[in-house]
Amino acid sequence: MTPRPNFELAWSGRKVRLGERTLIMGVVNVTPDSFSDGGRYFDPNRAIERGLELARQGADWIDIGGESTRPGSKPVSAEEELRRVLPVIRELHRQRPSLSLSIDTTKAEVAEAAVRSGASIINDVSGLRFDAHIAEVARRYRTPLILMHLRGRPETMQQKPFARSIWRSLRHGLARSIERAIAAGVKRSQLILDPGLGFGKSRRQNFEILAHLDRLQSFRLPVLVGTSRKSFVQAVSAGEGLELSLAKRFPTVWPLITRSGAQSVSRRTPLQIGDAAAVTAAILAGAHIVRVHDVAAALPAVRIADAILAA
Repeated sequence: MTPRPNFELAWSGRKVRLGERTLIMGVVNVTPDSFSDGGRYFDPNRAIERGLELARQGADWIDIGGESTRPGSKPVSAEEELRRVLPVIRELHRQRPSLSLSIDTTKAEVAEAAVRSGASIINDVSGLRFDAHIAEVARRYRTPLILMHLRGRPETMQQKPFARSIWRSLRHGLARSIERAIAAGVKRSQLILDPGLGFGKSRRQNFEILAHLDRLQSFRLPVLVGTSRKSFVQAVSAGEGLELSLAKRFPTVWPLITRSGAQSVSRRTPLQIGDAAAVTAAILAGAHIVRVHDVAAALPAVRIADAILAA
């Protein structure tokens, strides 16, 4: 197991130590078409209540997004995105001034308005590909900037041919994002990398990234991983796509498992168990921050993974 390096992150005028324990980012999607919650928190009041609930459960900060990035999703205007997220950010900041908030957006206009309203972190799933001016906002307000790797665009990312070498694609894409940020005047101490699991990757590639996440240490930057409610985690949790590969590797054992019925087991197994397993794997592989929808369910897994690293 490769030790997780420690970093100091410039955050709201203070230094935050990353690596001593895993930070938890709780997710609130203020969208009508999110893949993860189906618009449950599209109403601002429900979104605010959910943000406060996640904070009580133990989230270190709340990530608020007003544009769905699920496969096949269509972009929305900056005006619509602002209409969705600003009331939530303002009220959460009013009720809990000490609670850190991040804005999940690919638009500089939205990022700046969100920061002025109380957000202190910018989360760009395009890694500055869609709007490079986001880096200028991060520089001007000195906010942490999360740079995610995304192949293509959300509306088509799962339709195009996948990269022949996902690690070549990751290294090249993240390096370009870092270069753009630094060129705009953002300090390295503000940057966080996200490999973008589920964004333009095949199921196997997502697991390949998790298996070798420590390779991202070559960038010498903290790493955020989001596996929560991703289809590749849930599919394998339910037993899909495993029978052939595992039967070849473990011919004497796998028939006993498949006869018990993977699908029947999955129907009795909460969604959160697969997510908790993926979160644990990500932390043990080097993630400093995990992005989750259900903080209460993820927290025990985070604590166990941190205890293993500490040992």
